[in-house]
Amino acid sequence: LSLQQDVIAGFLYAILILVVFHPVVDLIDNFNLTYKYAPLIIITVDKVEEQLAALRIARRCVPSEKPAYLLDIDTSTAAQPGSSRFVAVSCSNKSIRVYDRETLRFLREYRGHPGILSGVRFAHTCDSVVFSACSQGAVKCWDVRSAAQEPVQVFSGYPSNVFISFDVSCSDLIVCAGTEKVENDTFLVFWDARGITDCASATKEPLGVYSESHNDDITKICFHPVEPNLVVSGSTDGLVNVFDINKDNEDDALISTCNSDSSVSSLGWSGEDYKQIYCMTHDEGFCWWDMAQLDTEEPITLLHVLDVRESVRAENHSLHYLVGGLYHEKAGKLFLVGGTSTGDIHLVSCGTDGLSLVGTLCGGHSATVRSFCWSPTDESLLTGGEDAQLLLWKPGAVERSLTKKASLKISSSLQKRVRVHNTSLKSRKK
Repeated sequence: LSLQQDVIAGFLYAILILVVFHPVVDLIDNFNLTYKYAPLIIITVDKVEEQLAALRIARRCVPSEKPAYLLDIDTSTAAQPGSSRFVAVSCSNKSIRVYDRETLRFLREYRGHPGILSGVRFAHTCDSVVFSACSQGAVKCWDVRSAAQEPVQVFSGYPSNVFISFDVSCSDLIVCAGTEKVENDTFLVFWDARGITDCASATKEPLGVYSESHNDDITKICFHPVEPNLVVSGSTDGLVNVFDINKDNEDDALISTCNSDSSVSSLGWSGEDYKQIYCMTHDEGFCWWDMAQLDTEEPITLLHVLDVRESVRAENHSLHYLVGGLYHEKAGKLFLVGGTSTGDIHLVSCGTDGLSLVGTLCGGHSATVRSFCWSPTDESLLTGGEDAQLLLWKPGAVERSLTKKASLKISSSLQKRVRVHNTSLKSRKK
């Protein structure tokens, strides 16, 4: 009798378990089948945060004879698996320096810029082509395989244009640059970038401009990583605008306008299928929006932090500034990169419930870090700063360079421009 009771009890327990847990199992199975990173998501986020916190210096470049601030960094995409990659760095002395990606060996330098540089970008489809923009109203294209000081292509702006931001579409078909405000005019200028290596030193005129969506300096431009027709721009007017440049005119092209309530310093795309945008401001604020909610009744704001310095507290290491954002696609996680005036680098995890410190990279830079570039291929980080150092960080690495850290903070004629925020803003468009 006791055995029969045990069997019946076991059978009833089995039915109870199926009734209670079967719907949950179905949800998990459906998630695993429909979400592309589902097998990784549970195990990866913690692992990725551990890897980021474990970044250590693998290489340092040999300092230049004439040190300069390293203002922007980009890396080329390898033409073939295992082939060499390049690093391009824009400097405060108006030059572009090119290095080998793995060894940080200096290769060459281009000095054909009469004005202040506003960034560097490699072409996505050609690993030897790099773009630069400068304040003298031109975007130039260089072939890093050549030591010639003449660009292979020049994209000229209009006479009054002072370019302070630019980007290249993921298809390499369109170049876009943003201008300072001159009198009452601010422009997004567009060019056709096809055939960039066919006409040496040829000059291309603009395709056209957007002139109505910002009313102050356009400080940042970023094309969508996979959709070449989408571009986001940020300005000192506080607005972050998303455009579909396939549309016939600027009014139709403007998909959304988000208000950061401050002057935009950096921005980018994140989230599944890169349907989210984020921005940082010159007073160290952070905003994060979900464009997937534009056609719904749900709010598009995921997070708005007025001052990240107050939200992120590090033991013995305060956060002084933000540099930019880093979206880790495998983990589906957005991270912020910031730091201190003495060169420490803070890595901050973003969630809809707030920000949290992941780790601090110490012992590398001795002054403010101004630029970085994340490589998802080998999970490595390149950083550049006001100490003129270019550093390569890898998880658990042991430094192999002979050059030792020194206090290399240098003087520069380049001063950060601070503007009073313009409170006369366009209303938010949804």
